[in-house]
Amino acid sequence: MRKTNKAIAAVLSAIMTAGLIVPAMAEEVKSTPDWEGYDQLIESARTETDADARDQLLHEAETMLMDTGAAIPVYYYNDVMMVSTALDNYWVDAMNVKYLMYATGVDTLRVQFGSEHSTQDPQLASASDLITFLNHVFVGLITKDADENFVPALAEELPTVSEDGLTYTFKLKEGLKWSDGTDLTSADFVYSWNRAALDSTAADYQAFFTDYIATNDDGSLKIDVVDDLNFSVTLKAPCGYFMDLLAFSVYYPVQQAAVESVDGWEDNPGVWASEAGFVSNGAFTVTEWKHGESMVLEKNPYFYDADKVSISRMEVMLTEDDVAAYSAFNNHDLDFTDSIPVNEIPSAMEREEFLKVDSLGPYYISWSVISPLFDGKTADQASAMRKAIGLLIDREWIVEKCAQAGQTPAASFVPVSMYKTDYEYPVDNGEYGPGYFSITDLDANREEAIELLKFAGFEFTDDGMLSESTPLVLHYLTNDSSGHIAVAEAMQQDLAAVGIEMTIDVEDWDTFLDDRKNGNYDVGRNGWTADYNDPINLLEIFTSNNNNNSCQLGQ
Repeated sequence: MRKTNKAIAAVLSAIMTAGLIVPAMAEEVKSTPDWEGYDQLIESARTETDADARDQLLHEAETMLMDTGAAIPVYYYNDVMMVSTALDNYWVDAMNVKYLMYATGVDTLRVQFGSEHSTQDPQLASASDLITFLNHVFVGLITKDADENFVPALAEELPTVSEDGLTYTFKLKEGLKWSDGTDLTSADFVYSWNRAALDSTAADYQAFFTDYIATNDDGSLKIDVVDDLNFSVTLKAPCGYFMDLLAFSVYYPVQQAAVESVDGWEDNPGVWASEAGFVSNGAFTVTEWKHGESMVLEKNPYFYDADKVSISRMEVMLTEDDVAAYSAFNNHDLDFTDSIPVNEIPSAMEREEFLKVDSLGPYYISWSVISPLFDGKTADQASAMRKAIGLLIDREWIVEKCAQAGQTPAASFVPVSMYKTDYEYPVDNGEYGPGYFSITDLDANREEAIELLKFAGFEFTDDGMLSESTPLVLHYLTNDSSGHIAVAEAMQQDLAAVGIEMTIDVEDWDTFLDDRKNGNYDVGRNGWTADYNDPINLLEIFTSNNNNNSCQLGQ
């Protein structure tokens, strides 16, 4: 029996060597990192009430994220724009949201916020330019003033909060209307917030509801309505930044009748807001929409604060072509644009119309951890590959030559200023602040990158170039913008210096967003501006169930 088994084993070995069958008992190599611990850290931070302990949890989560190399910070954002000197009484917050609804100085305001989006549904928005647009067409219970203080909007006053921090009680202003003249009541919030929490809606910010608001036995959100003007919501745990969530666009109400009046709304939740004339409740309504070209917004007489809106009409240029937008501004065809070509920024900064606002959040390089690029690698090897690429990037060059508007090179994902507690980081980058790697010592970074790539299975020649026997070819995904392409080209040169080939794949905005969201890429440009001033907002997007997790961590 023993001899027979040996003979069979020999035959099986020969067959497997020939590649005809795969051993049934062989363990599959897992290239994606275990992510349950990260999810637990973020969940613990949500419910932790001690500020220092909470910061510690978030810092541990950031360290875990940086160890994967899946999100490589390049620089911290600032927002640059050109604004006509005729405009007054507008503001831009640290989250890059523009507030032009109360602007004065013109009757018709001509603006460019970005390119077209397939829907203007508040529950389906995540791109910063769309959130700015929605800020002018919808409004929620509370908003922020020019000093970034919370002020009542649809609510009569700021909500009252129970002693245990769990229940927020609201009273709406009397006489609120939708843009079609129908009443806006407490029931609209019950519908809208439950809609955002549904899997079928596929809201990128679904977790802003499911992770924070308690549920009833039937799975619906715990929102208790007293009457048309009064209602309350109960949280799972105290949340010190729930006011920030309430002021964010995903918490804006939508009208049920409007959402469900269009054929196919069950399968395409945003179709109701994909053409001009959809019902809204903000300062303006969309009256014309030439897809891929322009929109016209007109003042909404039913807006709760209409008496303070002096602009009667907004004309919106829809483009991601920064050259075209900048030319339109220079030709006096636009009063506002936040698209400035990279090569024009130095001269633009000298102009009276130039405005720069520091922002909270990083411009970063994201990897899809499920990319076939990592097939056959262990999780540690895949992380080593990604971290090596991050070390090879010359951030000072990118900021000076590609961004050129005073950005700060980044060596951590969360800006250090967002934490309330000081921490020890592996590297002190002097004027650039502490972080997880050196920004300035490129020679040491290159040596470390080569060692990481060797650990991942790549071979190098004696002169530090990648061996032809183990080539590495990356496909870098970006949308069509001169600034993003310039960053990609700079990276391309940095990687070529050690023999890594990187191609640049440019897609239109909507296709780019879909491919990145679904992980259909190797590596690509990314960015996140905080929705509110708390580190958790930058870190929770990488939890396993978050719809903004374009790195596919935990998937």
